[in-house]
Amino acid sequence: MITFDRTDQSVFGRWWWTIDRVQLGALAVLMALGTVLITAASPPVAERIGIQDTFYFVERHLMMLAPAVAIMVAISLLSPKGVKRAALFMYIAALALVFATLVVGVEIKGARRWIHVPGLSIQPSEFVKPAFAVVAAWLFSLSRTNPGFPGALVSIALYGVTVAGLILQPDMGMTFVVSAVWFTQFFLAGLNILLVMILAGVGVAGLIGAYFTLPHFASRIDRFLDPAAGDNYQVSRSMEAFANGGLLGTGPGQGTVKFSLPDSHADFIFAVAGEEMGLIFCLFIVFLFAFIVLRGFARVFNETNYFALLAAAGLLIQFGLQAAINMGSSLHLMPTKGMTLPFISYGGSSLIALGFGMGMVLALTRKRFGPGD
Repeated sequence: MITFDRTDQSVFGRWWWTIDRVQLGALAVLMALGTVLITAASPPVAERIGIQDTFYFVERHLMMLAPAVAIMVAISLLSPKGVKRAALFMYIAALALVFATLVVGVEIKGARRWIHVPGLSIQPSEFVKPAFAVVAAWLFSLSRTNPGFPGALVSIALYGVTVAGLILQPDMGMTFVVSAVWFTQFFLAGLNILLVMILAGVGVAGLIGAYFTLPHFASRIDRFLDPAAGDNYQVSRSMEAFANGGLLGTGPGQGTVKFSLPDSHADFIFAVAGEEMGLIFCLFIVFLFAFIVLRGFARVFNETNYFALLAAAGLLIQFGLQAAINMGSSLHLMPTKGMTLPFISYGGSSLIALGFGMGMVLALTRKRFGPGD
C-alpha cells in the first residue's frame, strides 16, 4: 500500500495528498473487474479465430493496461497549464492521424479508422476525443477571461474540422460522443443560446443527412427500430445472455453465449457480465461508473479555475456517455455503435486514451492553492 507523510514535499508526496484517492480507487476497481471479465470472455474468441494461445487477449489487455495506468498517473501529476499543453499536443497529433487514416488506414467493415504499425493497431479518433474536450474548454475559458479573443469561433472551427475527419472515416458513434460533449461545454460556457440552438439544428440535420447517405449508419438505425429489418445476431445473443444470467448469474466461466458472440470480449462484454455474474453485479458496474462521474463533478464544482471546470466536466460527461452507450447497446436500448466499455472492454487504443483522459480528470480535480497550480 502506498503511503506518504503529510509533510512529504516530494512530487509524489504532494500528489498523494491532493489527488482524489477515492476516485482513484474506484477506477482501480473498474480495471480489476475488466481484467476478470476479459479473462472470462476472451478465450472462446481466441479459439474461434484460430489463436492457439487461449489467453492471448488477456495477455494483450494486461500489456496495454500497464501503460494506460502509467499514463493516467503521469498525467494526473500535471497542473492545469500542463494539462492544456498535453491536450493540445495530443489533439494536433491525433487529428493529423485521423486524416491520415483516409489515405493509409486499413479498411474494416467499410470504415477506415485504424492505422496498422508492426505489432500494433492505432485508432486515432480515440485520442482526439479526450484531447478535443480539453482544447475546447481552453478556448471557451479564453473567451471569458480575454473578451477580445474569439475563443468560441475558433472552437467552432476546430469542431467542424474534427467532425469532418470522423465522418469521412466514417465513425458516427465517435462523432456523436464528440458532438454531445462539445455542445454541453458550449452550453456550460454560457455562450449565445441562439447560436447553441442553431448549432443543435445543424447537428440534427447532420444526423438526418447521415441516415440517407451512409448505408451502414442507416442499417443500424433500421435494425434498432425494426429487428426484422436486418441481421441482429449479436444483439439477440446479448439479450439471451442477460436472460440466462438472471439475478445472480450462472457463475464465473459458466456462460455459454460468449461461445457464439463474436465481440464478447469487446463491444458486448457487458452481456458476458450479465450472464455469468447476474443483474446485481451489472448494477454494481453501473454504480461504479455513476460514482466516478458524480464524484468528479462534486470535486470540480468547487473549482475556481474556469478552464478546469469546463474541461473536467467535458471529460466526465464523455466517460459516462461512452459507458452508457456501450451498456445501452448491449441491452438494445439504443442502436449499436461499436464503442468499448471504459476500462472493461478489450482494446488497446481505447485503454491508452482512457488513461490519458481520466489522468486529466484526476489532475484537474486535485486540491489546489491557486488558479495556476
